[in-house]
Amino acid sequence: MANPIVQILDSEGAVQGKDELPGLNSQRLIKLYCLMLLNRRVDERMITLHRQGRIGFYVGSIGEEASIIGSAAALQPTDWVFPCYRELGAALLRGFSLESFCNQLFGTSKDATKGRQMPNHYAIPELFYSSISSCVGTQIPHATGVAIAAKITKSSDVALAYFGDGATSTGDFHASCNLAGSMKAPVVFLCRNNQWAISVPVQKQTAVKSLSEKAAGYGFDGVCVDGNDLLAVYRETLSAVEKARKGEGPTLIEALTYRLEGHSTSDDPRVYRSEEETLLWRTRDPLKRLRTYLIHKGLWSEKQDDKLEADTKKRILE
Repeated sequence: MANPIVQILDSEGAVQGKDELPGLNSQRLIKLYCLMLLNRRVDERMITLHRQGRIGFYVGSIGEEASIIGSAAALQPTDWVFPCYRELGAALLRGFSLESFCNQLFGTSKDATKGRQMPNHYAIPELFYSSISSCVGTQIPHATGVAIAAKITKSSDVALAYFGDGATSTGDFHASCNLAGSMKAPVVFLCRNNQWAISVPVQKQTAVKSLSEKAAGYGFDGVCVDGNDLLAVYRETLSAVEKARKGEGPTLIEALTYRLEGHSTSDDPRVYRSEEETLLWRTRDPLKRLRTYLIHKGLWSEKQDDKLEADTKKRILE
C-alpha cells in the first residue's frame, strides 16, 4: 500500500484539518515566499538568456520551489546540503549571491571554478553546500559518507541529499540507503518526485506505488509529502532532521511535485508528455498556493506582491 500523502495546504491554499504553521513565524514564512518568487523569476530570466544565446545551458526548478526551499529551511547553517542540479533555492537560502551565480553561469573571471564547470554546476563549501554533478545519484553516497563521519566524530551535523525520482533507480541510491540504514547515519534523503526522469515517467521506473515505500527495505522510515506545500515539506523535513540529530537514523522523504518546464534547456517536454498533464499541475503551483494562504491570513497583500515583483525584477537585472 502506498504511503499517504502528508498535506497542510491544499491546492487552493486552504489549511487542511487543524495543522498550520509548523514552527514558522509569519516573518520567516514571508521571507521563504519571497525567496520562492526570486527563485522562480531567476529561472525564467535565465531560460530567456539561454534562448538569446547568452548562456550555454540552464537547469531550472519551476514548479518545485516548495520542495527545495521548504526542506532547506529545516536545516541548521552547518548542516550539509548535497544538491542535485535544481537546488538553487537552497543555495540562495544559505546566502549564495545572484552575482556569484551569474558569474558561474557566464563563466566570468570571478567564477569560483574559473569556468571549468558547465553552468548550474557550482560549489559553495563555505556555505556547507557541496559541488554539483550531472551524474545521476552520485551525491547520495557523498551525503551518507559525511553523515557517517559526523556520527564518528560525535558532531551534531546532519546531511541532506537531494535527488530526483530517477536517482532511486541507481545503485548509488541502493548502496547509500543500505549503509545509512545499517549504521543509523544522520542523513535525510529528499527525493523530488517530479514525475519524470527526463522522458521516463515514474510509473516505468519502479513497481512500488510510492517511492517512499523503498525506505522500509533499508530499515528506516519513509514519508510521502505534498511537495508543492511548503508548510508540509518544512514540517516533515524538520521532523526527519531532528530524528537524525538524535541518533535515530535516516529518513526518506518523497516530495510529490512536478517539473513544469523541460528537464533542462536542452529538452522539449512536449515530445513525451501531454499538455493536459502539465496544465493540471499548474493549478497546483506552490508559489500561488503559499501566496493565497498568506493573503488569506492577512500576512500579505496584492499591493505588497506587486512591489515584490518589481523589486525582484530590478534585483535580477542588476
